[in-house]
Amino acid sequence: MTELIKFTAAETAAAISKGEVSAVEVAQAHLDRITAVDKKVNAFLHVDTEGALKAARSVDDKRARGEELGPLAGVPLALKDVFTTKGIPTTCGSKMLEGWIPPYDATLTSRLKDAGVVILGKTNMDEFAMGSSTENSAYGPTGNPWDLTRIPGGSGGGSAAALAAYEAPLAIGTDTGGSIRQPGAVTGTVGVKPTYGAVSRYGLVAFSSSLDQGGPCARTVLDAALLHEAIAGYDPLDSTSIDAPVPAVVEAAKMRDIRGMRVGVVKEFAGEGYQAGVMQRFNESVELLRELGAEVVEVSCPSFTLALPAYYLIAPSECSSNLARFDAMRYGLRVGDDGSRSAEQVTALTREAGFGPEVKRRIMLGTYALSSGYYDAYYGSAQKVRTLISRDFDAAFAGVDVLVSPTTPTTAFPIGERADDPMAMYLADLCTIPSNLAGNAAMSLPCGLAPEDNLPVGLQIIAPAMADDRLYRVGGAVEAALNDKWGHSLLEEAPAL
Repeated sequence: MTELIKFTAAETAAAISKGEVSAVEVAQAHLDRITAVDKKVNAFLHVDTEGALKAARSVDDKRARGEELGPLAGVPLALKDVFTTKGIPTTCGSKMLEGWIPPYDATLTSRLKDAGVVILGKTNMDEFAMGSSTENSAYGPTGNPWDLTRIPGGSGGGSAAALAAYEAPLAIGTDTGGSIRQPGAVTGTVGVKPTYGAVSRYGLVAFSSSLDQGGPCARTVLDAALLHEAIAGYDPLDSTSIDAPVPAVVEAAKMRDIRGMRVGVVKEFAGEGYQAGVMQRFNESVELLRELGAEVVEVSCPSFTLALPAYYLIAPSECSSNLARFDAMRYGLRVGDDGSRSAEQVTALTREAGFGPEVKRRIMLGTYALSSGYYDAYYGSAQKVRTLISRDFDAAFAGVDVLVSPTTPTTAFPIGERADDPMAMYLADLCTIPSNLAGNAAMSLPCGLAPEDNLPVGLQIIAPAMADDRLYRVGGAVEAALNDKWGHSLLEEAPAL
């Protein structure tokens, strides 16, 4: 059964559909893998063994009755613990929600279940999605399967690590400033941030409402496309949901032809602070794009240099507002309620005990930026920068089909190395943040190993809003060419756990 965990999602679904293997066998193989390795990796916060096997049996029963199965029916998935799931815990990696069991499913969760996807459990994450390393989880850090002493990225490090450790062939993450793409880059997996509003945020516990976006994580571009189609689409329960057809991402992933496409290399995403091996692999990827028939041009987006400071005003401001709901009155943790304290005192004690240092830091930053006398100087100015960044994207996409850059300036850094230096930690998202501020689509896929540390490097592809299919067309072509060159996928070079 061990070979089942190495199947892609597409291969797994095909084998189940043909009756070559049962969905229960596939689910059990992955549950056994989690049991075998997750004590070392810490990718999962909750494993729903009973629910996963029940969902798998339902798929097998439908097949036995001759019912048509969807393209991902029976495929296991690891779900980031920021989406509500009826009947099993949703903690957001925080003590504030420890033991909370939601009474409803997020729209994304419902769509996964409707597609016959088998949800194995909930994955570890930086508390309330605030972080770039999964070290801010109240339940301990996740290790990178390539080197367990290094970070798997964040905030969705648990989802990316589950893929790289072969604990699941598919996963779901959320991307506020790069939290799908950056973990994908440092674990050698594929991560996609869809266009803002393309995937429903209903039931996604909010960090920064104008930036948060759920999306697919996988080991191949095609698998990511199949998952993208399963979760995307209009949702009347989400006021920011886009009422438009989902781009044909699966068809695009299968094209593997980029002849005639124009690709822009972002001038601002290079220079000081970028690891030499990361730039070497990126430059090789640009040359590969030329060999595949794309026209490559340099593009300047000068406002991108302001993205990081703008993001770290907008995101904390919105988080300060969103996290005000955790007041000990309605759900979650409650501390100090012994009958002698006021509601305000109980709220203060609960928030002190329930939130970790990074969450407190961002709440204070955001509250200050929104306070009387400072709003225009900080939050208002950051929103103006956001407009400039969107205009830079518009100008760039007037001349090119997609933009490319390294996903992260460095490979995975050691756990603890940047824990006491927030600015160094924030720089991990340097290349990914502009797409969140503008709301367009972006993907990270593996493009090799950095020679100095033998760790994965990610290539970022950026497309205009609602042109998500371009990501998959370029990503599918690059992935196929690199696999042909290497003779295997990059993950096959990862050390065995």
